[in-house]
Amino acid sequence: MKSIDISPLTIKYKGLFDFNVLYNVMVQWLKSRKYLFIEKSYKHKVPSPLGAEQEIEFAAERKVTELLMEKIGIEMKLWDMTEVEVIKDGLTKKLTNARIRIIIKGSLVLDYEDRYKKSKVAKFAFGMYLKFFGKHEIGAWWDQLSYRMHKLHEIIKQELDMQSKGYEYAGYLGDNI
Repeated sequence: MKSIDISPLTIKYKGLFDFNVLYNVMVQWLKSRKYLFIEKSYKHKVPSPLGAEQEIEFAAERKVTELLMEKIGIEMKLWDMTEVEVIKDGLTKKLTNARIRIIIKGSLVLDYEDRYKKSKVAKFAFGMYLKFFGKHEIGAWWDQLSYRMHKLHEIIKQELDMQSKGYEYAGYLGDNI
């Protein structure tokens, strides 16, 4: 099993946001693109005078072909986390005031079921395929996963109200949502 990593994307933010909406937006975006969602860890540390601390890590994976799997990992860390009641449009909402860091990691996993390690002939055939034909196919899948990671990055930034709507690769994968 060989993994090809994509450079991680990072978001740092300090201020008010709706934590539950942010979390659900990320999860639903991944699930709507047929990724299997796995919450790997959820740690909540006892609040200090400045607020609570949380660490959340989840992974999403999707089989693309018989040889290739896409993986997206998201690590969230929140510091100085406190809940604040805000009145917006006459309604009272509970928002989170915190410092947050979100890291989005991606990778392509080749031969994720280790089919081609069982015999020397299969291993040789797989190596030849990668050498002569697989580079272009893997490059295309690498690009698509990279663009998907940038789209998720943009959606998170929109939810945190950090940028204007839209990004440079909008519509590239027919992914207008």
